[in-house]
Amino acid sequence: MTSMFDFRLLRSLRHVAAGLTVVLLSASAQAASCGHSAEGFNSWLEAFKHEAVTVGISLPVAESTLKDVSYDSSVVAHDRGQKVFRQSFEQFSGRMINSYRLAKGKSLLKHNEDLFRKIEQMYGVPGAVLVAIWGLETDFGSGSGQFKTLNALATLAYDCRRSEHFRAEFLDALRIVERGDLKPSQMRGAWAGEIGQTQLMPSSYMQYAVDFSGKGKADLLHDSADALASTANYLQGHGWQSGLGWDEDQPNFTVLLEWNKAHVYAMTIALFADRLEGK
Repeated sequence: MTSMFDFRLLRSLRHVAAGLTVVLLSASAQAASCGHSAEGFNSWLEAFKHEAVTVGISLPVAESTLKDVSYDSSVVAHDRGQKVFRQSFEQFSGRMINSYRLAKGKSLLKHNEDLFRKIEQMYGVPGAVLVAIWGLETDFGSGSGQFKTLNALATLAYDCRRSEHFRAEFLDALRIVERGDLKPSQMRGAWAGEIGQTQLMPSSYMQYAVDFSGKGKADLLHDSADALASTANYLQGHGWQSGLGWDEDQPNFTVLLEWNKAHVYAMTIALFADRLEGK
């Protein structure tokens, strides 16, 4: 027969064991919330699918969109190796503002004068700034990138370095599919998940994409007018002031830093726009 002392000891040990189980389960869940390699990715993706459904993504869209998503180690390698922004402004701008981009940019400004005038009337952003971004991001739409957007975002959402930021972007990518703007197979772009001719992240795509051509939905992949107007909408939404300058000591430079927080990149946009305007 168990004594009272033994009974209390047994109950105490059970409580300790239960507590340890909770701690271990919590630690396991925390460890599974991100990773440093492909190991554990599939389990994480399954959990993410259920999370997506709880925040409003329909189960059919979640299942069909995520079924072919896989871990891309090359995306992590790109994320770790962004040496380009360690260059000086002179090195970076000298390489990025080349003779081809200057000539092409000036030609596009001239031949699409009406389009840029309409965009500036609506959003306050001059054509030179938009063309500079367009040229630097994708060579005016000719090189938007071939990374599978959903794979890239899933990989970065799982990777521990910036998981929370990219989990939100991954959810917005699913919302783009849910809204009917793009099919998963159409979503290709840069390694960090940017989409379209000026490389908007999914969250910005959701908020600022514009159907400027009036087709019924925004097409930032194939319609330059939509892509450029959406870029202007983004800049206006981040505080662009019509009629004011964009160089480093002028009011709109802070908005260029919202486009890309790398100081050298924002300065290069400003310089490119100046040269397009003949300054």
